[in-house]
Amino acid sequence: MSEEIRHRIVELSEEISEHQFKYYVLDAPSISDNEFDIKLRELAELEKQYPQYKVDNSPTDLVGGGFSTAFQQHPHRERMMSLDNVFSTEELDTWFTRVEKTSSSPTWLCEVKVDGLAINLLYEKGKLTRALTRGDGTTGEDVTLNIKTISAIPHELNGSEIPALIEVRGEVFFPLAAFNEFNDALEEEGKDRFANPRNAAAGSLRQKDPKVTASRPLSMVVHGVGANEGQPFETQEAAYQQMKSWGLPTSARAKVVKTRQEVIEFINFYQSHRHDVEHEIDGVVIKINELSIQEELGFTSRAPKWAIAYKYPPEEVTTKLLDIKISIGRTGRATPFAVMEPVRVAGSTVSNATLHNIEEISRKGVLIGDTVVIRKAGDVIPEVLGPVLPARTGLEKPFVMPTECPECGSELRAMSEGDVDIRCPNSQSCPAQLRERIYYIGSRSALDIDVLGYEAASAMLSDGLIVDESELFSLTRDDLIRSSFFTKKDGTLGANAEKFLAALERAKTRPLWRFLVALSIRHVGPTAAQELANRFGSMAAIRSASFEELASIDGVGEVIAAAVIEWFTVDWHRNIVDRWEVAGAVLVAETVENLAPQTLAGLTLVVTGSLVDFTRDGVNEVIAAHGGKSASSVSKKTSYVVVGDSPGSKAQKAEELGVPILDEAGFKRLLSEGSQ
Repeated sequence: MSEEIRHRIVELSEEISEHQFKYYVLDAPSISDNEFDIKLRELAELEKQYPQYKVDNSPTDLVGGGFSTAFQQHPHRERMMSLDNVFSTEELDTWFTRVEKTSSSPTWLCEVKVDGLAINLLYEKGKLTRALTRGDGTTGEDVTLNIKTISAIPHELNGSEIPALIEVRGEVFFPLAAFNEFNDALEEEGKDRFANPRNAAAGSLRQKDPKVTASRPLSMVVHGVGANEGQPFETQEAAYQQMKSWGLPTSARAKVVKTRQEVIEFINFYQSHRHDVEHEIDGVVIKINELSIQEELGFTSRAPKWAIAYKYPPEEVTTKLLDIKISIGRTGRATPFAVMEPVRVAGSTVSNATLHNIEEISRKGVLIGDTVVIRKAGDVIPEVLGPVLPARTGLEKPFVMPTECPECGSELRAMSEGDVDIRCPNSQSCPAQLRERIYYIGSRSALDIDVLGYEAASAMLSDGLIVDESELFSLTRDDLIRSSFFTKKDGTLGANAEKFLAALERAKTRPLWRFLVALSIRHVGPTAAQELANRFGSMAAIRSASFEELASIDGVGEVIAAAVIEWFTVDWHRNIVDRWEVAGAVLVAETVENLAPQTLAGLTLVVTGSLVDFTRDGVNEVIAAHGGKSASSVSKKTSYVVVGDSPGSKAQKAEELGVPILDEAGFKRLLSEGSQ
């Protein structure tokens, strides 16, 4: 029996260390966080009962992530601890009872637990001198140059009472909305997607070239202090308030409460609203607010006794993988997806989940018939993480990628050398590609046409109202009355028909760059489309431009230039543009006579916070219409920063760099009068 226990402890220690390596170094975890936590807890219990069998450098003594990469290692001034976890209110009550033996009336600071990458920022005399990953808690990897590319992190603290030295601890994260867009772009380029925002943040921060990190919209939130010389704090709350006054990105969601019940209410609130937060969270952290009590309680070998992480149930479930099929996207990409026994996860029932591409299926080792782990967070498409190997019966079978398009029968093939994706080449008449392209035309990313959603696109094609997108702007009431989607039970046109026709008319005068996006030219997104529209001024000029002319534009380059040239060489592509123009679509930029005053010519503006009279997309269009350029980050080249309600750290960055700041009224004056 004792030999079995010893063997199990060694086995768990090795397995957990391997998973830590995959998680922290490779950014490619092979099991869920919940499964990892279960293994770690089992090891901790066994070591507690049988300490004589505990291995040297046990994972229970280490703060995860202590693995060397290409970055130089440096020690933390004060050890950077991890947190112990609880998974139920009963376990939380046990922790409360234990810590209250030291003080019967502490207050509790509650904050959401950001699922990101732990970072330690060292400020000396107010200046950021070093940024380290957590590493093994004693030493970490130097990522200072990469950290300095994150606009939320000040390079120098502002304000009063700045200590001679302070270590600021926090989490670097990838905002969810930006993560989804980033992953879509990777997939479009035939590159591997990141499994989750945490991995994307870690991978982005570990880039050898800081320019790559700078191109990714990372952010950070502060959650603690390490070494601190010259600035004592009485409470955790006071520390956060002081750090906020210095320009550090503290959380607006931290809350101090007095009772256990209030802590439970905070936990329950964010469990119900976890998808309303801009970053992923996996629980709530509860800390004793008073630092004097924290000091009295002290630490274990790996974690503070005065703080605990309440982990939410995992948004991962298991179900049966019944089949693997493929879907065809608007650019013809064949994407495998899992057909599963319906299962409820993250508040909704799902029966399909993405598998991305054949290489991803191979990497995950998924077989048809497997019991699989799936994950779904918020509105993100469910994803198969991998198989449950012990559940295999031997009846499972591998997926074989089809050689033909399931909707039009065309032979699937890679469109270029080295392309991991295979595509349906029948882009003109493949029903799947047609549906997806027409649906995309109506989306907010393109022409923003009311009613033109997936159902409308499917109905127009199946009912023969249009053959392809070239006929979209030629639709009339007589056409729509032939489809049950647009008619009432009595056969007359419904309200959605009138709304749709009015939306089509409005869409005809959308900015030129939006039409470019709507054409689904590969690699041409909003940024490149705006640069093309600004440079050439009309669809005709873009159509006749040379490769050299296109590639020379900032924000376009050779890949996009080649895609544009290739698109316009196709007869039926040109027919779309021609027929839209005949139907009244304005495929030219505003003429000089109708052009808005070019009061922002030569200026670069950054907008942060919410404006009253402008939407996020709208303000960028207004800036472009007045000759200016919108930017997402503040630099010395920024002309103005426009600040609305609830601004982010960009306003602080502007102050640091001496960039002029405008409120909404000042922005409006700039639009009308220009820079004086």
